[in-house]
Amino acid sequence: MGVTTFTEEITSPVTPIRLFKALIVDSKSLIPKLLPQFVENVVLLQGDGGAGSIEQVNFTKGNPFEFVKHRIDELDKEKMVCKYTMIEGDPLGQNLDFISHEIKIEESKINIGGCICKMTTNYHGIGDFFAKEEDIKDGKDSAMGIYKTVEA
Repeated sequence: MGVTTFTEEITSPVTPIRLFKALIVDSKSLIPKLLPQFVENVVLLQGDGGAGSIEQVNFTKGNPFEFVKHRIDELDKEKMVCKYTMIEGDPLGQNLDFISHEIKIEESKINIGGCICKMTTNYHGIGDFFAKEEDIKDGKDSAMGIYKTVEA
């Protein structure tokens, strides 16, 4: 199994706790309201929303994907860290077994009152498949769009 890792750091003028709450904790209700043209709803299938929970994001008709399922692996509200894994859904296609994500939001030392959002994504290929940046460009662009919408 090939694993390809991408990292990204984004600075924001929003306070760390406010961004973490909006982007992670309240995302199930907030994302469908902010992006109704893309996300129909987010349904908690198993658990209480914490570690071990499974949630399904259902996309609106006309989107290239129908749904994705995520397993919450870790949710630390105090340290503002969330780790989750896409375990099922159209974006995995024929070449990816799963995609794991880690989001960590920290106070910015430069942008006082703001924060830095550190994201690490691991693409776990099937067989000897390794994801290339051009393979996952649309997914990265979509994630950045969601991030910027929530930030605003």
